[in-house]
Order: sequence, then structure tokens, then C-alpha cells
Amino acid sequence: MSKTNASSAGHTLWSKMPKANAELFALTYGSLVTELIRDYSSVSEVNAQLDRLGHSIGVRLVDEFLSKADLLNVNVPACTNLRDTAEVLAKIGFRMFLGVTCDVANFSADGNSFSLYLYENPLAIFVELPPEEERDERILYSNVYCGVIRGALEQVNLRVECRFVRDVLHGEEVNEIRVELKEVLMDGAGDDYKEE
Repeated sequence: MSKTNASSAGHTLWSKMPKANAELFALTYGSLVTELIRDYSSVSEVNAQLDRLGHSIGVRLVDEFLSKADLLNVNVPACTNLRDTAEVLAKIGFRMFLGVTCDVANFSADGNSFSLYLYENPLAIFVELPPEEERDERILYSNVYCGVIRGALEQVNLRVECRFVRDVLHGEEVNEIRVELKEVLMDGAGDDYKEE
């Protein structure tokens, strides 16, 4: 799949999606993160909760993604390898739901891992984290993205690990999410329906 096809498909889907106010979205997410910080004693528990929340969202977004693409007659070709999947995720998925695109780079030699570079993060507007020296651990404020990616790819039978490598909120120049394929899952739905 070409990058231009994926980008144009992402743009088409974004233009047809109902929009939420970006500031309201960011502030609501910020309130959620603040509440999690109050509810949990450690930063690692907060990060885990954000990942879990994202996973639940990602599982549901795949159906939305496929149904909207079909309804709007946007051709999303079948992904034949992880590189195609990464392009669809970065150019169509992020664009469709957040209005931003990612760059895909740093594929491993075996083709089983890659990085997503997110230059605009709609969740991070208005955010100031307390200095890191005040905490033992690093808050992964946008860790919900990792969960979303994990949940969405599980729905298409890819078990992945996702983690934030770099985060603009921690002074780095770009947000980088590393995605690593752990296993191609077997489609088990057919086993439930076999006749005995």
C-alpha cells in the first residue's frame, strides 16, 4: 500500500467523522489522568490503568474503523505484513480518530517492530507535568495510545507490546511509540462453530 493512498484514505475518513472540541477532549482526558493519580498510590499503577483503558477503547475502535470505511466507500486494503499494518495505523487510524498522522520508521531487521512518531499530540495540550525529580517514576501521560494500539491490533489477531520511548511532555523533541509484534494469533472463532 502506498503512503499517499493511506494518507488520502485517512483524510477522507477524518473529514466525514463527527468532531469533538479538541480543548474539551484534552481537558476531559486531563481530568481523568488527575483522578487516576489521586486514586492510585504509584505512577506505575496509573500508567497501567491508562494502558488498560486504552486497550478497552482499541478493541472497540476496530469495528468503528472498518464500518465507517465501508460505509463511506473508502478502500482500506488488507494488510499483508506488519509494515502495511503500521501504515494503516499511522496514516488512517490516527488521522480518522484524532485528526493527526504519525510517521512510521525504525523497522527492526526482522520486520517485527517499528516506531510511530507523533509530532502533534491532541491529548497533551494544556499539560504541564510536575518535575521528574519529585517522582520516583515517569508518568506516561499519553499511555492510553499504547493500550489503544494493543487492543486494536489484538482484534485483527496481532498480539503486540507497545511502549512510549520518548515523550514531548518530558522534554524530548517528539513522541515515539515503539510497537513490537509478539505473536500472530490464530482465529479461534471457527472452532466454536465446528460440527461434531
